[in-house]
Amino acid sequence: MVTQDQSEVVAFLESPSAHGGQAVERVDTHASVVFLAGERALKLKRAVLYDYLNFSTADIRKAMCDEELRLNRRTAPAIYRGVVPVTREPDGSLALGGSGAPVEWVLEMRRFDQDALLDRLAERGALPLDDMVPLAKTIARLHAGADTRPDYGGRESMRRVVEGNAIAFAESGGALDVHVCRAVEQASLEAIERHGALLEARRAAGFVRQCHGDLHLRNIVLLEGAPTLFDAIEFNDDISCVDVAYDVAFLLMDLWHRQLPRHAGVAWNTYLAETDDLDGLPLMPLFLSCRAAIRAKTSVTQAPLAATARTRAALLVTAQEYLALAGEVLRPSPPRLVAIGGLSGSGKSTLAQALAPSVGAVPGAVLVRSDEIRKRLFGVDPLVRLDAAAYTAEASHRVYDTLADCAARVVSRGHSAILDATFLDGAQRQAVEQVAAACRVPFVGLWLDAPPELLSARVAARRNDPSDADAAVVSGQLGRDLGSIGWHRVQAGPEREVFPAAMQILRDCPAQT
Repeated sequence: MVTQDQSEVVAFLESPSAHGGQAVERVDTHASVVFLAGERALKLKRAVLYDYLNFSTADIRKAMCDEELRLNRRTAPAIYRGVVPVTREPDGSLALGGSGAPVEWVLEMRRFDQDALLDRLAERGALPLDDMVPLAKTIARLHAGADTRPDYGGRESMRRVVEGNAIAFAESGGALDVHVCRAVEQASLEAIERHGALLEARRAAGFVRQCHGDLHLRNIVLLEGAPTLFDAIEFNDDISCVDVAYDVAFLLMDLWHRQLPRHAGVAWNTYLAETDDLDGLPLMPLFLSCRAAIRAKTSVTQAPLAATARTRAALLVTAQEYLALAGEVLRPSPPRLVAIGGLSGSGKSTLAQALAPSVGAVPGAVLVRSDEIRKRLFGVDPLVRLDAAAYTAEASHRVYDTLADCAARVVSRGHSAILDATFLDGAQRQAVEQVAAACRVPFVGLWLDAPPELLSARVAARRNDPSDADAAVVSGQLGRDLGSIGWHRVQAGPEREVFPAAMQILRDCPAQT
């Protein structure tokens, strides 16, 4: 519902005279009007009142501009510049930041290239996989520094999300399959009931925070080469004050829907490596499903408002895709434990990353890498090189104990894991097999064989990698007695050859005990 007439302000901001004579481009949404001129963007909040959004008065709009500035400066200080008044001057004219009385408020932002938005890059097939690492680290930093909000989240919050989606589906006029809608609703409510205690425990423990709230690819831009989050939700704390795992689930769902499972896997595993939030694993199917269902809801409700029949039809297809995904991620996927061993340079990490999206529930297996564990145990960044003291027998024993513990934490929470380590000692291999047996999940061991010259060439070519192995380390490993290796042997080589061979082994091995 529109609450005030803003036509005079809109006409002023749309005029080049308000922008030093520069041409103006206007972008309209249901909640705002953005005016682009030169290197600046001015965002005017519409005078509207919805059940989830209140911009009904100038004072409220000013407060919401201030809040949007505060929240988004956490991640995008270079984009969000300040709140500027539109003033009524003594001669009756309007001015931007003039000396007269404020009649409206706009958020001043830095204009950026729209082609640098991650959704645009994904549509062009140009979204760099490597950018998922800094992106996930940025999200982890946001969550770590965000205010805790125990007054939100928990069991009832997720129930409201599911019920709100169900109402929208029921009002879609048959655009969505009613049986699928009911199945998604029922499975979601059952998941909430099953994990209600965990939802409440995380709320009490501080995992519900003032998050981004709308963390999909369209709200992330490559700014000076760095993935930058913007347009965090300021107008409704029910949307932004959520479990941190629910926040990151939006990004993972978006990547998966765009058929970028490896991107989702890298983002997911980087986030977990930064946060160690393995306790949230049982909630991911519910969180991913709710995010997909929300997208189905927004798509189906936008369809009747589309300007053309073609756009309307496309929105309905998109809604059906999201609804199907919402159901898919809720279907049980039994956990399994996969270990990949081999000498340094045999390609374990590359294979692990390639396999992860195909192992277990969406968004794929949790990767546990011994090199990263060693760096964490010694309190250094993964790319900092450690000295010999970090590679004593005692230190390695700690690393493999931690590796086994992480594996147990993951699979005992119903999620699959892939372990990435050399496993040169038979006792190390036996230990992870025992983890699978104790947790009653299937185990698959893969051993990568490679000729010495390939191993040496690969470790010499490494850049920005947590592994400290060099040619001397490889030489020492080649001289070791590895004992009997009962794991599946795979000949190392190009990923196009190794990946299908490993996948065939996984397909041939029972997925359940």
